[in-house]
Amino acid sequence: MRVVPGGHGPALSVVVVAHEMERELPRTLQSLATPFQRDIDPDDYEIVVVDNGSTRALSSVVPADAEASIRLLRIDDAAVSPAQAANVGIASAGGQLVGLVIDGARMASPGLLAGARLAATLAHRPIVTAPAWHLGPTLQAEAEATGYDRAQEDALLEASGWQDDGYALFSIATPAASSARGLFGAMGESSSLFLHRETWAELGGLDERFALPGGGMVNHDLYGRACGLPGAQLVVLLGEGTFHQVHGGAATSGRLTRDEMRADYEAIRGEPHRPPSSSALYVGSVPPSYLPYLAASVELAQGASRQPGAGRS
Repeated sequence: MRVVPGGHGPALSVVVVAHEMERELPRTLQSLATPFQRDIDPDDYEIVVVDNGSTRALSSVVPADAEASIRLLRIDDAAVSPAQAANVGIASAGGQLVGLVIDGARMASPGLLAGARLAATLAHRPIVTAPAWHLGPTLQAEAEATGYDRAQEDALLEASGWQDDGYALFSIATPAASSARGLFGAMGESSSLFLHRETWAELGGLDERFALPGGGMVNHDLYGRACGLPGAQLVVLLGEGTFHQVHGGAATSGRLTRDEMRADYEAIRGEPHRPPSSSALYVGSVPPSYLPYLAASVELAQGASRQPGAGRS
């Protein structure tokens, strides 16, 4: 498959990688399109969906009448890792600002795209992200033990009224492990990463040596390398996030253990994974449904500041 790098195009591109997500992808795309996305014009951005070798092509569930421009790419000889598919999507993106949602099961909050576009203007080399969440009462790696499944999630979403008020998603979700340290703690990875085109080029995209199903810690690696770039400024969106739908993914279903993924990371990088400790700027507003997470984040930060040695150089 030959991909011609994007040239002139919309201000923003959002790359979404999907595999076997006939149930989940339509909700993800609805959440990324207007009018669900607020304060952004549909002509200002495009959505690039990369079908990473689904058994049944996902073209049947990509809406033809969506407000946003949606382009669908397909990789037939797909790897089990999404790294290659993400790189294909990024290379094809036409926007100057390119966002990556590496998991097509992730729905977005209503201000994610407008917030990312604003945040990207606040620094010379911005690394823009938002905390990640799992739909349901617990982390999805533990969901099966609690009886939480697709049917329960469908009912939960239906009752939430998310289509009328997308911020209701915070009321039916649990912070992902990557965001469990709260807003003011280090994030382990980014599930919605927005970088200028030049920054993506400097990073070289995702490291395709991460070949485990689901990519293992390829997303952690990408986020850490981005935050480690000279002059990089991390910008975290307040009141926004992405919400993972249960779908039997390698990591969230528990098919791959964290120990296996850490061992793979260490074999590739030659050192254990550590979350980047970048100082962040915070941009956005806080809807009422987000206040419990904000309060818990403050409590976590206060607890960390009381630890021995906190604040010492």
